[in-house]
Amino acid sequence: MRRFFVGMVGVAAALTVAACSAQDSGSPDTSATAAGLLSGTARGSSSPMGSANLPAGSGEDIDVASLGYNSGDPDSPVRVLEMSDYGCGYCRQFHVETFPTLLSEFIETGMVEWKFMPFITGMFDNSLAATEAAECALLQSHSVFDRLNERLWMDQTDWKRSGEPEVVVRAMAADAGADLAELDACLADDRQLDRIAGATSLAQTAGVRGTPTFFVFGYQPLQGALPTDAFREILTAVHAEATQGGGN
Repeated sequence: MRRFFVGMVGVAAALTVAACSAQDSGSPDTSATAAGLLSGTARGSSSPMGSANLPAGSGEDIDVASLGYNSGDPDSPVRVLEMSDYGCGYCRQFHVETFPTLLSEFIETGMVEWKFMPFITGMFDNSLAATEAAECALLQSHSVFDRLNERLWMDQTDWKRSGEPEVVVRAMAADAGADLAELDACLADDRQLDRIAGATSLAQTAGVRGTPTFFVFGYQPLQGALPTDAFREILTAVHAEATQGGGN
């Protein structure tokens, strides 16, 4: 299974290499605004976080609802799918600088449900080790996953540049409170590899070219680590549109 997945990552890398290279060597695209987002197709009533919410042809056979990690109220009027690679520098920037604000202001207040879906772009050699560990941590508990997820972003350089990323990530999982025997068994059995493969396939078929990419369901996707104020403006406007314009 792992050999098949590594081969699939090579296909995904061919699709994402230009955008990922551009994002890792230049500035993120910060041109998106609430006005630009709202100029697209209007969002209707809320619906489950599944492939039906994505652009046509975006992996209709993939069970999106079973992938990723959901935060927030499932009855929230706004839903966002984030597709990121743990090895991406701009994904780290988003999670360290912007996501904590979005979590406190929009997700924990019930305004937005957020699905974080890590996938493998093929750009970063050690991403699979980090992603598998995070997925295995999720099997243990949300709190263990949350702590390991935060550590993977904060100390990205430690495992990303390591010659033994599994060892570094395992130590981080231990600090996060993971049951290491269970974690080791999960990793040895590749229990979560199908989930990672599904997310990577979805990113490929959805046309994701750079990371991070955000699908605000019902609107055009956003790409890049947008400034916190830009995200705040966009989500506030989308929430207002959803609650005042016929949404939930």
